[in-house]
Amino acid sequence: MPGPLDGIRVLEVATFLAVPQAGALMTDLGAHTIKVESPSGDTWRGFRLDNYGWDVAPPTNPMIEIDNRGKQSIAVNLDHLDGRAVVHRLARGADVFLTNLVPARQARYGLDYETLAALNPRLVYLSLSAYGEAGEERDRLGFDYHAYWSRAGILHAMADDTRPPSNPRPGMGDHATAPLLLAGILTALFERERSGLGQRVSTSLLNAGMWANGCDLQSVLTTGKGPRREPREAYVAPLRNTFRTADGRWFMMGVPEAYWPAFCRLMGCPEWQDDSRFKTGRLRSQNRRELLALVDPVIAKETLEEWGRRLDAHGILWAPLQDWLEVTQDPQVRANGYITEVDHPVYGRMETLNTPLKFSRSEVGPKGPAPEAGQHTEEVLLAAGYDWEEIGRLRDEGAVGLA
Repeated sequence: MPGPLDGIRVLEVATFLAVPQAGALMTDLGAHTIKVESPSGDTWRGFRLDNYGWDVAPPTNPMIEIDNRGKQSIAVNLDHLDGRAVVHRLARGADVFLTNLVPARQARYGLDYETLAALNPRLVYLSLSAYGEAGEERDRLGFDYHAYWSRAGILHAMADDTRPPSNPRPGMGDHATAPLLLAGILTALFERERSGLGQRVSTSLLNAGMWANGCDLQSVLTTGKGPRREPREAYVAPLRNTFRTADGRWFMMGVPEAYWPAFCRLMGCPEWQDDSRFKTGRLRSQNRRELLALVDPVIAKETLEEWGRRLDAHGILWAPLQDWLEVTQDPQVRANGYITEVDHPVYGRMETLNTPLKFSRSEVGPKGPAPEAGQHTEEVLLAAGYDWEEIGRLRDEGAVGLA
């Protein structure tokens, strides 16, 4: 069956992660997406896993797969006047235009909203910046490390005064931002059904990071003060915490007020229930260090498997802290189809993350691997009305590149 976005034509002029991920999600949902790359390709293609903690260096960057799968790639030199004309011609027939070019580069290449809307009034134009499209820093570059994690306060919230903040893993802020982009695009497409007109949709990594950090930031806006950053032993809710088992594994647990008696019993320490220091949730919070000093040694006596069995039997919520390999092998992940397969020209039958949305009637999911840079240049240009002579001239003059 067709995907819910079948027939929607997407033109993407973007590099790295967040905007291409939005394009990949649209492609998974059935849209036809053309990725415009420089003749040398998206810079993200050249990044190596051994720069990110892996002990392997495969022939391609696997990370690019999840952000570009199923798209067509056309290599265009935007510094060439005829290269820009190619993108303008493609924009005339597009429903959605995606970009993370800063405003100055949008204007330089004639890819700003005003120019493209004049060519195609029905175009939904999505732009993502690092720090917003107003103010002195509108053209300032930044990855999710800088704008989403650092400047939006998330890394600050994840650390405490006893240790430095951790370095975030690649793409986490970008992949959290992409669904916001998708929501904006789909909302504009829905509104277009009423008005017949496209419009511009925009946000920034900073804005997305602030939204993710919204519980703390809203409280700061309301009270004028920020919360304490505390180590594990000082959490106000001491039993909503992480614990280490006998086999060196960690798990996250939460014990609501009503489950305190059951928790004492499963720990084999019913006397805690009547201990004057722990009779109420407020007292347990006030005496949290003393409580953890009792709980930690008990949990350290048994394995994660045993504690999981006991916690489940008593209805207490918990989850293991899994590493990356464990997540990909999790039986619940497999049972729900969160991982699927595509055929890849280098890796053969390759597993990949499935689309994080399911529909009862529409078919969604990866439509194939990420293309090579410029793999579909000729095909796209022919479909856009160029003939072979024109394509040869564009290639010879350096306006486009062919794979």
